[in-house]
Amino acid sequence: MIVLILLAFVGMLTGIFLILGMTPFTFAEELTKPLSGRRQPISKRIQQVNHPKEPKGIRKTVLEAREMLILTGKGGKFAAICAFSLFLAAMGAVICIVIQNYFMLPVLAAGMGLLPFWYVLFTSHSYKKLMNNEIETGLSIITSSYLRSESMITAVEENIHYLNPPVADVFRGFLAETNMISADVKQALSNMKPKLDNYVFREWVDAAIACQDDKSLKSTLTPIIGKLSDMRIVAAELDYLLYEPFKEFITMAFLLIGNIPLLYFLNKDWYDVLVNTGFGKGILAVCLLVLLISFAAVIRLTKPVEYKR
Repeated sequence: MIVLILLAFVGMLTGIFLILGMTPFTFAEELTKPLSGRRQPISKRIQQVNHPKEPKGIRKTVLEAREMLILTGKGGKFAAICAFSLFLAAMGAVICIVIQNYFMLPVLAAGMGLLPFWYVLFTSHSYKKLMNNEIETGLSIITSSYLRSESMITAVEENIHYLNPPVADVFRGFLAETNMISADVKQALSNMKPKLDNYVFREWVDAAIACQDDKSLKSTLTPIIGKLSDMRIVAAELDYLLYEPFKEFITMAFLLIGNIPLLYFLNKDWYDVLVNTGFGKGILAVCLLVLLISFAAVIRLTKPVEYKR
């Protein structure tokens, strides 16, 4: 019976898309247009710059996942992830309707809809570690060449073949700008700053700009790179501790979910109260809500160590 209901639901969705002449990806793109940012009056934009409001909740999770996809060069997959998220949210709603637990419907639908975005954020942590290592390696070899040649263009040209993305893409843009657009090295360095979301990289760029006016300041570049080395050492030492909350969450979630079928064998009357009464269904909805909130908090706690002042 449950399989027939799910098949009917999938068939209904397919029929709606066929009647409207749309695809799930087109539908997701239309829904995500507000996240892309609409043109606003200049007065409102000035107010947002002077008093920025940080997004919260679900909107913050979706925007962070979108930014991470763009950073990793997979921004085109955002619409597909949104479509998959809508499908999972619909499946969560259908599951709640089938088991007749309407208290759980908004919780399970929202939780299953956010799973793709949480997965993107969780897997992005390893990418950030690799990016920090590439930044450290790239800045180290470029700084060594710059200390010898005192020319940033020469230092980048000598080592551009040893760099890996995304650092290589940033310095290739620097060479293209200085060779084909303008010989202003300071402006080209300044244009590099927003291309990598790393505080130490931006500090290094500021120091490199200052070196263009006073070559004696080039000795300040090496200590800045040393911050990346210190951060890598600290991250290696704390790597086990960072993933400890995730391990504890998995254990507690397994115990919480595992108690439900276990209750069936221990006391069937208690199991019937939990599954078939309104009070029990409300308890299950609250437990699922706590589980999802805890999972979202664990995802943010396992972020890699970053240097910030």
